[in-house]
Amino acid sequence: MGKINEWDSAEPGVTRKIFTPGEGLMMMEVHFEQGAEGYEHSHVHEQMSYCLKGKIAFQIDGNETIISQGETIYIPSNSKHSVTALEESALLDSFTPVREDLIGK
Repeated sequence: MGKINEWDSAEPGVTRKIFTPGEGLMMMEVHFEQGAEGYEHSHVHEQMSYCLKGKIAFQIDGNETIISQGETIYIPSNSKHSVTALEESALLDSFTPVREDLIGK
């Protein structure tokens, strides 16, 4: 489980900081070393990711989309998705409702 407002390790080469959540919305910043992966998973939450820096390849339900600094991507509820950092990158991820599985509620 993630720690609120502290940097924490996720997958190899991936660190994240989960910000204090609201009632039905949360955000976290995620940093990737070049080549690092966010493993395939799904969740009931809707997700939007904003690329703070770098370039990231998203696989969403078998379709690849690449976003770069200043671009966003939407991930629908229950979609299987993963990411690969094509270069050193950072994302700002937003979720609704709150990812209680990440914050330990």
